[in-house]
Amino acid sequence: MERIVECVPNFSEGRNRDVVDAIAAAFTSTPGVALLDTEMDAAHNRCVISAAGDPDGVVRGIIKAVGKAVELIDLRTHKGEHPRMGAADVIPFIPISGVTMQECVELSVRVGQIIAERYGIPVYLYDQSARIPARQDLAYVRRGQFERIREEIRTNPDRRPDFGPCEVHPSAGASAVGARFPLIAYNIYLRTNDVRIASAIARAIRFSSGGLRYVKALGFQIKERNQAQVSMNLTNYEATPIFRVFDLVCREAERYGVSVASSEIIGLIPQKALDATAEYHLRLENFGRNQVLENRLADVLGNKSGMDEFIASVAGSDPILPAGGSVAALAGSLGAALGEMMSGVTEGKEKFASVEGEVHRIHAELTELRKTLRRLVDEDSDAFRSLMEAARLPRQDDQQRAAREEAIEHGTRAATETPIRTARSACRALELLRILAEIGNPSARCDVAAGAQMAGASLKAAQYNVLANIPGLKDREFAGTCRTEVMELVRRGQSILRQIDELMLSADSE
Repeated sequence: MERIVECVPNFSEGRNRDVVDAIAAAFTSTPGVALLDTEMDAAHNRCVISAAGDPDGVVRGIIKAVGKAVELIDLRTHKGEHPRMGAADVIPFIPISGVTMQECVELSVRVGQIIAERYGIPVYLYDQSARIPARQDLAYVRRGQFERIREEIRTNPDRRPDFGPCEVHPSAGASAVGARFPLIAYNIYLRTNDVRIASAIARAIRFSSGGLRYVKALGFQIKERNQAQVSMNLTNYEATPIFRVFDLVCREAERYGVSVASSEIIGLIPQKALDATAEYHLRLENFGRNQVLENRLADVLGNKSGMDEFIASVAGSDPILPAGGSVAALAGSLGAALGEMMSGVTEGKEKFASVEGEVHRIHAELTELRKTLRRLVDEDSDAFRSLMEAARLPRQDDQQRAAREEAIEHGTRAATETPIRTARSACRALELLRILAEIGNPSARCDVAAGAQMAGASLKAAQYNVLANIPGLKDREFAGTCRTEVMELVRRGQSILRQIDELMLSADSE
């Protein structure tokens, strides 16, 4: 199953499209991350960006997005209807497929630590990630908003962040980072502009004041529409379905002599929530998700786009994403994967009981190598992109030229270190594949040999990338060290490939 995590950060900007687009671009320009939706609300002065992808890619993307928000949003001049305490106000991670809630908690902790260290922002863990029970409730964490937190964080122990300084960032405030179940942001507009009615309905339906278990609600006046709004977060749409919330708001509104005008979904909603609403209102019997045409087609055809998209992006005209370094790492990960397959068909067989322990150890190490090489597919593209961005920095005066040169040196170093890491991992994979070719199940020997060729190609391609980058390094000692290391890795790798080739040819002649 493909590993997919969703991240739905809320940023305190809902009026300037250029700012929102810049934040979204920083997030989703990361390989492995796909933009799902962007919602802007001018009255709330807030945007919600929904993106999903592999966990490591999402982590890298959200860290860059927070950096862009810190650069472009100033809470000291921010005004809006919605409560907020930070430029990057709330950053939730949501498990979608192949990812557990605990893994999302770990992602949130990792991101929280990096944001605090890199940007000097105090970070509070909330919801499933909360280390303090009261902080499971976002409203508790955000109480008093930016202005009050700014004053209390220095002196009130209850305001001590999980990560970062006991002082808000001057313009970016603080951030809440956590893991949660899929949430539905749902607003209902009333045929009145009386915010007191909306607030009374919100009090009646929200859990904190005795209402529905998984509902958080506030009443707002939306001046642009001359209407009152009941704004809600539905935190568990299965236990408290959206149709039940809508019906209760309608009944509460009738008590005040008003009716519901319309409702809206902010961001995305799970199909299952809409299916349940249709099933309830249409009183459907024995309804199943496979009766929805699109669901059935998806199940039958499967999702074949991931590899197709990667190959198409390699074949595209963009000189940056992805290129030879990423392909080198991908080849290495495939080589390691074939070694895992060989291990799997060897382990548990009585015939190979004498090597069971060694094969198990090799299997575990190849799994880690595959994961490392898969991450390097994205990291190589990230490194090269950073180098290109450094080259585009202004150079109109001595200070700018010095900053640009420093950024280019840093970028070149990263663009050299990444393929070095690919070469190390590919060479180690080759060493393990050679052992498997000798002691593993002979029925998969040709597969492990194919894996060795992939790892060898990875190693050689990584060498080319290192040699292409080191001329640009000012640190000649580092350049020389990199050249020496990669040449030695290739020498060892080619020796192993010859050994495997001889083994395969001798087996063929028997």
